[in-house]
Amino acid sequence: MTEKAVKMTDTNLFAGKRRLPQVNPVYFVLAALLCAIALSNPNFLEPTGYMNFLKRAAPLAILAAGQIYVIVSGGFDLSVGSVITLTVVGSSMLLDNNDDATWWVILVMFAIGAAVGLINGLVVSYLRVPSLIATLGMMITLNGAAFMWSSGSPRGYLPDTFRFFGRFNIKGMPLIQFLPVALIVLVVVGLALFWLMHRTNLGRLLHAVGDNPRAAQMSGVPVERIRIFAFVISSLSAVTAGILLGGFAGVSTDVGTGYELQAITATVIGGAQLLGGRGSVPASIAGALTLAAIFTLLNFIGLPKPTRDVVQGLILIAAVVLATYRRNRTGGR
Repeated sequence: MTEKAVKMTDTNLFAGKRRLPQVNPVYFVLAALLCAIALSNPNFLEPTGYMNFLKRAAPLAILAAGQIYVIVSGGFDLSVGSVITLTVVGSSMLLDNNDDATWWVILVMFAIGAAVGLINGLVVSYLRVPSLIATLGMMITLNGAAFMWSSGSPRGYLPDTFRFFGRFNIKGMPLIQFLPVALIVLVVVGLALFWLMHRTNLGRLLHAVGDNPRAAQMSGVPVERIRIFAFVISSLSAVTAGILLGGFAGVSTDVGTGYELQAITATVIGGAQLLGGRGSVPASIAGALTLAAIFTLLNFIGLPKPTRDVVQGLILIAAVVLATYRRNRTGGR
């Protein structure tokens, strides 16, 4: 074999190595955190321990899986926490202790969620209002609406037919002993959102819009409709998360407080680029589980809640710095 052929072979091998799929670091971080939790509390390795962890993390994971659609398209949705609150409070008010009304109330909540996402998308896409401002205004509006609707004290309770999704466990399962319905909901929603983003043309259009909206528009991509669709998906995921949270947290006017920032933090941990154009549904779900694992570990080692807020804030700051650095390094848009 000639020296030239050897060099070509080495080059091809090197190129082949570079083409090997890269594993998102979030999965290694999640595994390390779970090991740390198990070391600090061996009971976590029991089915009751890790199944309850997944059950508690399911609403945030679903919320992050919807939020990533907006972030990939180049925006933010700060209204999802208030959508959760409105879902829980509104359901309580509409049900009014009537078990038989559960299904039509859930449909009404999803309709309201779709309307909220549609309004957010229209304001951002056609009125050119920055998504941070538009969804912040929606967040304040919905929180006020939930408070006015309930007069600050929601009447009634959520019946078992409603709380089934967030509270009920299917018992008698082999090996794991029981399976939370909330986990089944997470798997179904996660697979649907994964397929939509990563196996259809819509996902490619979302990434194109987030990466360079002007170039996407010049290529014939319906930028406005894609962004509207992203906001609708995000709001619908918030309604789903609200139904689960209402299932095991009960009725409260602040049940969704803070979830908007937790969802954004989860997508960032999963590797999403805050300026748009990059992100995935599985990594966002893993990011949500990682954030939940961080909170669980901090709780196990006895650190107070403010520490959790500090950690979350530092993650967001680091993400913004990293996203800006990456964008500047690649020359920006």
